[in-house]
Amino acid sequence: MLRLTKRTKETTQPPKKQQALVLPLNASGNSLFYLTSIIKAIRPSNENDTAQANLNFKALLYQLSQDKRALFSLRKALLSQFLRTNIVTALTENGVVSGRGFVQELTSKLKHKIIPALLNSNDFLYVINNVFYRKKDYVWVQNLDGDLWKQFFEILGVQVNLTESTLIKQLNQSFQILSYRVATLGIEKEVTQRYQNFNDAAFPFLEQNRLTNEYLKLAELPHQNQEQKRALLATITEALHNCNQSIIWIKEQRIKYGTSLAQTYILTRLQQQIDRLFIIIDVLDSDSQFNTERFVDYFKTVVKNENRKTSVKEFLSENTGYLAYQIAEHGGKRGEDYITTTRKDFWKMFWSAATGGVIISFIGIIKNLIGKLSLAPFWQGFLYSSNYSLGFILIQETGSTLATKQPAYTANNVASSFDVQKVGDEPDLRNLAITVAKVSRTQLASFAGNLLVVFPLTYLLAMLFFNTTGSMIASGAAAQKLLTDQQPFHSLALLYACFTGFFLFASGIIAGYVENYVVYGKVADRMRSGVGLRNFSEKWKNKIIKYVQNNLGSLIGNISLGFFLGMAGFFGKMFGLPFDIRHITISAANTAIGFFGLNHAISFSELSYTLFGVGLIGVINFAVSFGLAFFVAVKSRGIHLRDYPEFLGMLGRYFKKYPRDFIKAPRERLVAELK
Repeated sequence: MLRLTKRTKETTQPPKKQQALVLPLNASGNSLFYLTSIIKAIRPSNENDTAQANLNFKALLYQLSQDKRALFSLRKALLSQFLRTNIVTALTENGVVSGRGFVQELTSKLKHKIIPALLNSNDFLYVINNVFYRKKDYVWVQNLDGDLWKQFFEILGVQVNLTESTLIKQLNQSFQILSYRVATLGIEKEVTQRYQNFNDAAFPFLEQNRLTNEYLKLAELPHQNQEQKRALLATITEALHNCNQSIIWIKEQRIKYGTSLAQTYILTRLQQQIDRLFIIIDVLDSDSQFNTERFVDYFKTVVKNENRKTSVKEFLSENTGYLAYQIAEHGGKRGEDYITTTRKDFWKMFWSAATGGVIISFIGIIKNLIGKLSLAPFWQGFLYSSNYSLGFILIQETGSTLATKQPAYTANNVASSFDVQKVGDEPDLRNLAITVAKVSRTQLASFAGNLLVVFPLTYLLAMLFFNTTGSMIASGAAAQKLLTDQQPFHSLALLYACFTGFFLFASGIIAGYVENYVVYGKVADRMRSGVGLRNFSEKWKNKIIKYVQNNLGSLIGNISLGFFLGMAGFFGKMFGLPFDIRHITISAANTAIGFFGLNHAISFSELSYTLFGVGLIGVINFAVSFGLAFFVAVKSRGIHLRDYPEFLGMLGRYFKKYPRDFIKAPRERLVAELK
């Protein structure tokens, strides 16, 4: 029979140990309604009110410790539901991503959001869905004090004495299903391809399955040797730990070899199934040492998974985490070039940005000349996009800097200071503060380099165009519009600056994704062995392959950013929406063209107001791009910023002590001290 044996806990001072309760399989009654009422008594009015939930739970625990009849009724209700329902689905499916593949699973969740899947009343998940029927019940369930949950299950005396044939059959069936699934996934190419020897890769996954089948055959014998069964389960546990080590090793290799959504999906599923096997083994080993903490974690997981089973956001977040991490890692490698440590690096960044400002000035002039052509909106947008893309590529090829491209890359370097996923220890918050200072001064250097060149040079180019052709690039109302479009409260400049920040972030993600694909897809090796470059000499072939290997991500990122910026206005016009872009350097160029086009007939206050708007556009470009990139980098590392409230205080103290570090690089003799 399934038994509940009494365990004591000092905090509630429960009564003396009682004899185990043995309940028949048909003791159902109104147990589901009773369990629902118990949870209703604990449930806080607001799911985020953890204090109220803890208080309610403590009251229940005290009542159970003082009232034997209440404890008996709860045991009876819980066990009757547990015995009359099938737990196989809860063990093999709940919280384990489906084997149908990423797209199919995503489609299924979207369908079930509209029409929920039908549950059988004999399924244990039916009980969970009816007891924890609110979609956010998982919030307070997870936030409740873990010791209270342990105390609750220990008061109930959750301990399995495996003499109940129905329960044994369900556990063994779950054990077998999960074991075969682990073995199947363990020989997928996404798992084995990083190993030189297939047998080395597949061995732990196949071995656990062989041992599991041996255990199940032994369990079918009429006269069972319990010691032999425990020994087998211990060996299976060791094999599963070896499987875990293989998964960890494969994840570590993503830094060198990249990753894919398919690999991430398979590894996520493997890990979930192995964790579930550990829970089953913990029950089957019959060693009277039930791991209550692991059971509590599983219980919380079941509730959360049932509440969130149709959540597309949860599904995407879980399955794209490591892919996002790898994309962020590739972005971070480039971000190292955008962070200055010494004064020499600081001034090098400034002059690099100044060179970029020269190119941006020409981009601004050409963009406004294209605007004078009588073209259909699409072709005008296409030419805008081509102009932007070619300009951004030229900035890359000349080693120049565009200030607004930095945030999408430097955000990962800031997040890497939190990187407990790499080192497994507490993050170095002081190093994080130093990194923030480096990013701040580097960003200021690049903004200054861009803007100090863009405005005067664009003005001179506009003057040169007028002196050469006799006509202005923009004059009258058109010139005034170039100024008004940058003014924050006379236009939608700040909203459009937000859109631009998103595009800057998105282009960084695209660049990181392509760089990851170049590594993971072994593009360089495929090009070297393919026929596409057969007619090139070995020297040129190597040059092309090296360029693709080192620059394809940036190239695609620049092209995508150019088309994001160039086509935004077209889509806004086509759909009649307030949708356009405002980019700080392009805005500065437009301001210079408009100022010249009005023959300087503009008040100092309006010019100051316009320049103030350009500055705000830059701040928003940076804030949105950096914020989104930082969010992705942090989330992909499994980091919760709320766990480090002390960081802001540390950053404030660092700023108070070294305020100039946020504006200008320290002298070389101080660099070692600040590292």
